[in-house]
Amino acid sequence: MTAQSKTSPLLSVRDLSICFDTRHGPLRAVDGITFDLAPGEILGMVGESGAGKSLTGTAITGLLERPGRIDRGEIRFEGQRIDNLPAEAMRRLRGRKIGAIFQDPLTSLNPLMTVGQQLIQTIRTHMNLSREAARRRAIEFLGEVGIPAPDARIDQYPHQFSGGMRQRVVIALALCAEPSLVIADEPTTALDVSIQAQILDLLKRMCREHGAAVILVTHDMGVIAETADRVAVMYSGRVVEIGPVEKVVRAPHHPYTKGLMQSIPRIGSNAERLTQIDGAMPRLTALPTGCAFHPRCPKAFDACRSTKPVAVPVEGGAVACHLYQGEPV
Repeated sequence: MTAQSKTSPLLSVRDLSICFDTRHGPLRAVDGITFDLAPGEILGMVGESGAGKSLTGTAITGLLERPGRIDRGEIRFEGQRIDNLPAEAMRRLRGRKIGAIFQDPLTSLNPLMTVGQQLIQTIRTHMNLSREAARRRAIEFLGEVGIPAPDARIDQYPHQFSGGMRQRVVIALALCAEPSLVIADEPTTALDVSIQAQILDLLKRMCREHGAAVILVTHDMGVIAETADRVAVMYSGRVVEIGPVEKVVRAPHHPYTKGLMQSIPRIGSNAERLTQIDGAMPRLTALPTGCAFHPRCPKAFDACRSTKPVAVPVEGGAVACHLYQGEPV
């Protein structure tokens, strides 16, 4: 499912499926997802843990490891197919054209190197600059992401930074080579609530100023509503709804998306209890037939239990739900 961009998409994912090979056969963790990403756009990917959000980002960055594998579909970046690139070609692309920000900055930073050494190494790997010019650029980026006294702190080690400051360094690392796409996988989960909004505002500002598109992976619909231009809602490895964030937030179509929105507390609401989605997302070893959401869906009927719904267009986006099959929406 996709919403068409007026320009050629920066990223185009078509029918992407990811399997894990096990002793009992392959388990499909991502099942036929399709979307486009326009230059400079922020696409939020939201859903429960295990929905396939992070796996999708991992596949795009070429970091999917065995026993995981792409078993169907393709990923095109700037018109070039990248899911079948040799490892070295993908490594050159990653960092220069595609940046990544992960939820725990300690896993992204080498504790034995200063932040300056890591920034300078990244810059010189992907750009033809001298060490002195790379150091100046690194100091400039540390300043841009809000590190105080960057000319002094560039020679400090990651353990000398707070969690929020480390994540700022990771953002600088992801953007210092001027990539056109950034995959941000739960970039604020490991941070204090008071720091989360600052980091999201920083990420949004930095990407807009440097012209980068973003895929923001999160389980928090509130983060998506504040940050993204469009949102893709995932459930059990499938995109069940995609569209402009204001439309999906204000008037969701899929029963799962409606459940997510109704579970968010609202200022001024008189409700004594929040609405909850009963049950849990199925395990990969026990996926139900038909629509994977049907055991939890209050509107499920016979077709939901037997046939996977296909995506149909809705108000600038699409929804995969039998409630809308064959009907103009």
